[in-house]
Amino acid sequence: MATKLTLRIDAELIAQAKSYGRTQGKSVYRLVADYFAGLAEQEAPREAARDTPATPLVDSLRGVLKETRLGREDYLRHLEQRHR
Repeated sequence: MATKLTLRIDAELIAQAKSYGRTQGKSVYRLVADYFAGLAEQEAPREAARDTPATPLVDSLRGVLKETRLGREDYLRHLEQRHR
């Protein structure tokens, strides 16, 4: 079921969208609808990735840092020193 949606967008951005749409053979409506549909598709791989088994390399690295006493502060300190 189609429902009306009103958006307030800068006139220049609308002009750019229309120009882009012409090059793609799509209306601004279709560009927006495709974008929204793509948002849902982007979420699906993330959810599927949680169920994907780890590679042997990842499995071999699990627990490597368990015995260390490093924390977030240590990591932040490392980043500060590295990027001075």
